[in-house]
Amino acid sequence: MNPSSNKLLNDPVHGFIALRHPEFLEVLDHPYLQRLRRISQLGLSHLVYPGAVHNRFHHAVGCLHLMQSALDQLRAGGVEISDREFKGACFAILLHDVGHGPFSHALEHSLVRGVQHEEIGVLIMNDLNAHFGGLLDDAIDMFNDNYPRKFFHDLISSQLDMDRLDYLQRDSFFTGVTEGQIGSERIIKMLKVHKDRIVVEEKGIYSVEQFVMSRRLMYWQVYLHKTVIAAEWMMMGILERARELALGGCEIFATPALRPFLYEQLDRARILADPEILSNFCRLDDTDVLTAIKAWQHADDRVLSSLCDRLVNRKLFRIELRNEPFTQADIDERIQAVIAKNDVTAEEAAYFVVHDRIDNSAYSTAAHGINILFKSGEVRDVASASDHLNLNALSVPVEKHFLAYPKDLPRR
Repeated sequence: MNPSSNKLLNDPVHGFIALRHPEFLEVLDHPYLQRLRRISQLGLSHLVYPGAVHNRFHHAVGCLHLMQSALDQLRAGGVEISDREFKGACFAILLHDVGHGPFSHALEHSLVRGVQHEEIGVLIMNDLNAHFGGLLDDAIDMFNDNYPRKFFHDLISSQLDMDRLDYLQRDSFFTGVTEGQIGSERIIKMLKVHKDRIVVEEKGIYSVEQFVMSRRLMYWQVYLHKTVIAAEWMMMGILERARELALGGCEIFATPALRPFLYEQLDRARILADPEILSNFCRLDDTDVLTAIKAWQHADDRVLSSLCDRLVNRKLFRIELRNEPFTQADIDERIQAVIAKNDVTAEEAAYFVVHDRIDNSAYSTAAHGINILFKSGEVRDVASASDHLNLNALSVPVEKHFLAYPKDLPRR
């Protein structure tokens, strides 16, 4: 392709991004990819960070940019990568999030339980591949780690992949949390292929250390922020209550795309096997869920209407975090307080008292960690190679337990 004919997109994080092959634009213009414009990258985080309104389309394009840069760097270092492989890896990273639904984590815990977005993503990739006449064969193999040259999968899905390099920078930019800023360009410049796996040159170790630390801080400050957790669990409660009512025979508002996920018993096997369900899923986006929640504020069911009113108007639950699990007595105390204040049943009150645990693991020393290539030819995991930051400590998950309930209850 003539470089002068590249399609350019102006990205606030990476600047001008060139779509180096016309097929990239063809795939981006497909409705399945355009749908990602209507899927928030950070779900309900904008209730804490008002600027966090970017979407998964932004992220997909950013990942494509980083993948093109990484492949260029590997080629410059002597790694043979054919044009077909170049396209395959780019398609794979472009499509890596195509299986996300609206507010994906809330959806996966309520309406499409037991099915991960990666599984749905593979089904969508296969559908796209049929549409484009086999264009995505290599991309699907690379995504599923079935391609013979394993370093491609490392670039797509690993502890130092193009996905993480983009979302840390992007989420940092839009939230304003500067701790997420990383040197992705320098990290990419330090990438090598050693024994068919991605490694980082020794002189890039400090950039990798910063990357791991930034990830830990972003999880506590953004992804696992206690107010965001409260909002997400409120949304899960809303969707669970709406589905309970729908399956019980109540007529509640739902858009055509959302309706099947409320009114039908969808187990994992059917979701993965029924093309009609997949088609409905590919029409579902944030708009469907938010429109329903706005309408449900006026539902006859007081649990559903109250939860929706609280979420729409940001009257979010208070949340307590601690290192030890909350006791059943702690939970029952809050449930009894809800019953007393609102004259509801214990079953209804349970929607207003939620508890679970969260964990933050910035790095794992399991297989396929981040490997550092020394000048001597030795390869070591960054956790053991680092002498300036105790990455082994960061590889131990930090677990916290939470209890959330309405703020209008008296404090414990």
